[in-house]
Amino acid sequence: MQIGLASLGDLLPDPATGRCSTDSERHRLIVEQAVLAESLGFDAVHLGEHHGSGYQLSAPVVVLAAIGAQTTSLTLSTGVTLVANQDPVRVAEDYATLSCITDGRAEIVAGRGSLFARTFEYLGQDPTMSRPLYNEHVELLHRLLNEEHVSHEGPLRAPLDDFTARPRADKPVPLWLGGGLNAETPTLAGRLGLPLMLPSVFAPPDAFGPHIETYQQVYEQHGHPGVPRIGAICHCHVDTTTQGAHATFEPYYSQYWGWVQDLIIDYTPQARKLPFDYDTMLAGPALCGSPAEVIDRVGQWTAALPLPIERLAFMFDLGGMPKDRLRATIERFGTEVAPHIR
Repeated sequence: MQIGLASLGDLLPDPATGRCSTDSERHRLIVEQAVLAESLGFDAVHLGEHHGSGYQLSAPVVVLAAIGAQTTSLTLSTGVTLVANQDPVRVAEDYATLSCITDGRAEIVAGRGSLFARTFEYLGQDPTMSRPLYNEHVELLHRLLNEEHVSHEGPLRAPLDDFTARPRADKPVPLWLGGGLNAETPTLAGRLGLPLMLPSVFAPPDAFGPHIETYQQVYEQHGHPGVPRIGAICHCHVDTTTQGAHATFEPYYSQYWGWVQDLIIDYTPQARKLPFDYDTMLAGPALCGSPAEVIDRVGQWTAALPLPIERLAFMFDLGGMPKDRLRATIERFGTEVAPHIR
């Protein structure tokens, strides 16, 4: 199993002190986390993308380039790139450039961003077209990354005639699809033969079992070589004891989820608040506890799935957690958890 570090870049005050980082401090902290993670043996970093919200990360490829300049082995990935909102030619160019300057370490996890409908409005798009935009852009992006001469005529994107996206990376930039709240994205991933990254911050990975089975069936029906691949992402906090971890994490996690729920309501018409109960989340998608507890929970997840998790990414920096506490939990995870679950 590969181990990833994830960040979406929320900007919230520390609930204990009321201090809130500046935008600059928050971006620098993300880079510092990634450099620390590589020194602890993490395999990848996944950065999110949002527009017009309290999340600070709107240009993940820029921040990944900064991380790439200070690291040598981390896979530089996203969580997710909003492919429905972006032109696939531009995405292919950006991440091929990142690949060229980091010795082939760039990667894309392509997401639809359906929980934040107002993003489409901010970017001059129709949110009701998110699914057809996503499907067309994903398929074109996949071709642009893997083929040098691309002709395309789709219903939504302007046509291309024998187009070559440049630069050309030494090897194609890997492309994952991020999704699983319904069967459509797993089906698309299976048809294209692409790995699938689950949105498991909303529910534990085993909750997506039926969609994983659909993905596997479609993958095999289309005759793709090898084994279908899945990844997952979770919120995480590690302390010396499980009781101490639960007590320490609660103010940050509660503040973060309250903010996320308000953001979804504000960004998506007719949305409903996601149910949040701290104990239920700790028993479900969040991994919080002693090193032994977190190791055990990961084992339970992997045992319950029809496919092995190829990469599991952990998000530690949420809810206004201060730098010293954040560094301590990442270091504890890297030294006492990661070697066992790897």
